[in-house]
Amino acid sequence: MAKTIMVVDDSASLRQVVGIALEGAGYSVLEGKDGKDALGKLTGQKVHLIISDVNMPNLDGIGFLKAVKAMPAYRFTPVLMLTTESAEAKKAEGQAAGAKAWMVKPFRPEALLNAVQKLVLP
Repeated sequence: MAKTIMVVDDSASLRQVVGIALEGAGYSVLEGKDGKDALGKLTGQKVHLIISDVNMPNLDGIGFLKAVKAMPAYRFTPVLMLTTESAEAKKAEGQAAGAKAWMVKPFRPEALLNAVQKLVLP
């Protein structure tokens, strides 16, 4: 059965690019258009990895990450932040909230898939 990855970004085109790369590598993809939308879609099903933007309306990536880590079903789900944010302070904030990895946009799909393979547990 395919591993499920949630992609959370307010950019539909970015969700599409990431989704195509992940599905091409054999993953199943769930999408959230912002943190609030994504939280509503986390209903207890197994999610093997979450890839989230930082800057989003309604609920930003750091707030979303904190909310995910507070949910018992997702406490141990790895989260990769995929963002334009490259400031060390923002990275430290993400790490403190529970992010396992940080990747700066623009990115190469191969680099993203390489990071995903390292984060998705067998």
